Amino acid sequence: MSGVSGNQDVDIDLGQLVRAVWERRLKVVAITLIGAGVAFAGAKMIAPKYRGETRLLIEQRAPAFANTQTSDATAGPLLDELNIASQVQLLQSADLIKKVINSEKLYELPEFDEAANGSALTDILVALHLKKNPAENPPEERVIDAFTERLQVFQVPGSRVIGINFTSKDPKLAARIPNAMASVYLATQSGAKLASNSEATRWLEPEIESLRQKVNDAEQKVAEYRAQHGLLPTNGGSNFPTQQLNDISAELTRVRGEKANAEARAQAVRNALSSGEASDTLPDIMNSQSMQRLKGTESGLQSQISDLSISLLNNHPRLRSLRAQLADIKTQIRAETQKILTSIENESKVADLRATELERQSGALQQNSAKAGEDEVGLNALQREANAQRQLLETYLVRYREAASRADSNSSPADARVVSKAIQPVDPYFPKVVPIVIVAAFATLIITSIVIMLAELFSGRALRPVGPALPVARIEEEETVIVAAPAKTKRAVAPSMLSAPAEEPETEELAVAVEAVEENEFSIGSVADYLTGSRAPLAIAISPTGDDGSAATVALARRLAASGQRAILVDMTGSGYPTAMMAEDLEAPGVTDLLCGEAAFGDTIHGDRSSDAHLIPQGISDVRKAMRGADRLSLLLDALMSAYDIVIVECGAADVAGVSRLTRSKDVEIILSMPEVLEDEFATAMTEFEKAGYQRVVLMSGGESAEPDLTRHAA
Repeated sequence: MSGVSGNQDVDIDLGQLVRAVWERRLKVVAITLIGAGVAFAGAKMIAPKYRGETRLLIEQRAPAFANTQTSDATAGPLLDELNIASQVQLLQSADLIKKVINSEKLYELPEFDEAANGSALTDILVALHLKKNPAENPPEERVIDAFTERLQVFQVPGSRVIGINFTSKDPKLAARIPNAMASVYLATQSGAKLASNSEATRWLEPEIESLRQKVNDAEQKVAEYRAQHGLLPTNGGSNFPTQQLNDISAELTRVRGEKANAEARAQAVRNALSSGEASDTLPDIMNSQSMQRLKGTESGLQSQISDLSISLLNNHPRLRSLRAQLADIKTQIRAETQKILTSIENESKVADLRATELERQSGALQQNSAKAGEDEVGLNALQREANAQRQLLETYLVRYREAASRADSNSSPADARVVSKAIQPVDPYFPKVVPIVIVAAFATLIITSIVIMLAELFSGRALRPVGPALPVARIEEEETVIVAAPAKTKRAVAPSMLSAPAEEPETEELAVAVEAVEENEFSIGSVADYLTGSRAPLAIAISPTGDDGSAATVALARRLAASGQRAILVDMTGSGYPTAMMAEDLEAPGVTDLLCGEAAFGDTIHGDRSSDAHLIPQGISDVRKAMRGADRLSLLLDALMSAYDIVIVECGAADVAGVSRLTRSKDVEIILSMPEVLEDEFATAMTEFEKAGYQRVVLMSGGESAEPDLTRHAA
């Protein structure tokens, strides 16, 4: 390969491959046109073939006078998947094909006789013994083979429709053959049903005569058994003793109810007589006409006595006479009440006697009913036999009538019908000139291009050398163990170790880990150098120990500005310590004012009083109100990253959740600012960042510092 040494890594130059094809574009186009022309000529030389299609729907069919229930009962097996597949095979059977060949006289057409139309290719294959000589087969077999090759019968997926395709050089024949096959198939099916109907009638006639005799014998046995055992039928369907027992039981229940009612009425009258209470409230007494007359007379006498008592003395003869009459009426009322009581008691006694007699009759009938029940078991067996024979006879009679009517009327439609007849095709099925030419031209173009590309590859012109990979890409993905809490290793990144791979120390104690690293590897200068070479424009500084870490972050921003970087620090601490160290005016608008909408974006950017770095101070607005617009922080950081080389956000002792919301979908560096490394705080912070998915955290500890202006801070 030219231009590439034998021990040098190479890569394929895709641009050179495309240029090589483009430089030979005229040749490629010419070859493509030649291929398309050859395809066009070949397609035109091929004799066109036409295809016709007829479609049949398999369904249960019967004459209009047929029994619908019988048709529905047999529809299930006919319309299942296996039956449809069986009909497809029937359409391809040799007997049906022979009928179509004979009806259409296809044996007279040269198209169906391969021996008469032998080609040079066929003669060569026969001479090489690669193909059997067609002349060795009988003429009928040759016609059937040619017919089968052009025939295609298939089931339309998801339906009960069968398609019949036939291909021929003659468009009229291509349409006529599928229609002829459908006609022969329907005639064959109809003839088979007629034959089955005739056979059914011949078989059913003697069976029906035999069943009639069996039904007569069975019904005769039922009648004789019923008369012999006295099992007379009743309207309810039970035997006569059982019906009598049911009637007596109902009457006994009614009589017992009457007895209980009479006893209750008599007791009510007795209670009224014994207690001396008025008995005219009792229904039996009130319903008595004699009692009603006596009560009317009593009422009239009492009225007269009351009227005369006003004008006459108590011992007046008139009053004494009326009182005597009233006493006599009361005696008559009491006597009449006693008569009513006696009448009611007589009713109770009569009911009791009737109940006793009914109980005696019920006992006798129970024995008769039990015996009748035993006799009825045999009767039921005889009736079941007679019913079974009668039902079978009725079924045979119905089928015999249907089969005889179909056979007599010569009407048995096939269980299929034509839903689409084949029509004479206009366009040939094969060959399709335009698609063949397009496919041939496209294939020629692709093959020609591939040949040119392979020539370029084998010549070495499409290969280019590849240099060794830069180690920095791998180095930036490395992790260095810097500190570990007991029994569990935590991961962080020393800024000075980002220039070369480092092995992970196996120590688990903080003091040993810190001694293993040089003192300046975590200094502010080292972190500043790392951020200068980092591709991330955003750095989030976390100070778990408080304001001393924030002071180190201020020193980092000033160090970056001194090195020529356009750096800005955003104060998002709770104490506002970076603002006190850098701002000229502690009342200057800042982050909280911007989030509350009380200051413009440009008004919140201020210069550091001690360096070229810029500052967005904490601000003077209410922090709680500002946090309602925290979603705008992402837009603020995007704007700052487009204007500055490095944006440092000092978050103080923030938690990992707040940092995650702030750095969502951004390329960011995490700086853990701890001037003095405290094992507990450091281990806790590293554990939280590791759980949150931050695999690399830059530690900034020791080194330079920046003391705040205590006077201004106090103010």
